[in-house]
Amino acid sequence: MGRLYMRRDELALIILYLNKAEARDKICRAIQFGSKFLSGGHPGTAQTVDKNTSLARKVFRLFKFLNDFHLLISPVPKGTPLPLVLLGKSKNALLCTYYFLDQFVWLGRSGIYKNKVLTELIRSFAIFCWLGSSLCNIAIQIGELIMHSSTMKKMEKELKDDEEQDKETDRAKLQKTKDRILVLIKSSMDTVVAIGLLHLAPFIVTPRVTGAFGFVTSLISCYQLLPGRRKLKTP
Repeated sequence: MGRLYMRRDELALIILYLNKAEARDKICRAIQFGSKFLSGGHPGTAQTVDKNTSLARKVFRLFKFLNDFHLLISPVPKGTPLPLVLLGKSKNALLCTYYFLDQFVWLGRSGIYKNKVLTELIRSFAIFCWLGSSLCNIAIQIGELIMHSSTMKKMEKELKDDEEQDKETDRAKLQKTKDRILVLIKSSMDTVVAIGLLHLAPFIVTPRVTGAFGFVTSLISCYQLLPGRRKLKTP
């Protein structure tokens, strides 16, 4: 019976995870870029799965631009340096534009809107916005890590030498730094994915490279959405 209760609890966590639209989107993203990696840009079953999954994902992102628009108009925490504020707002503006334009791409890809040339132009501009937001996020995480680097060694020393101090707070700060490093890695890889989707360096960032990097960033996103993990906020 004990094992049955444990399995039931595990199943409840899985259901809780899959009930998130964002989690389903990232799982589909992993399938999409995994298929892109397998196809290598060549026609076949894998490429068909890549294109169909890409179109299916766009339904999950309808009106998602409102999330970043809300962050764009929301006040930032007091004491946040101006450069980080500007980078954060730029990131929100670019992501908001990306998700807004992505709806028109969905209209074109689903056949509702018939102008394929304009659809591809909108798609390219939207991906450029996503590329810009990834670069802004890289700068934000580097800035935050630089700000915290001066206190990292001190916190680690206190964790070892001062047994009476509240270690939970210090460990939370260390975990926050690790989360920022993970976000930095993910944003850097997303930059490569955007370059691949835009065909800016076709001989270096091939469809297979794009698929591999996109698959890894999708797994990172799935990990970040696990129940019990605190979402990292950026200005």
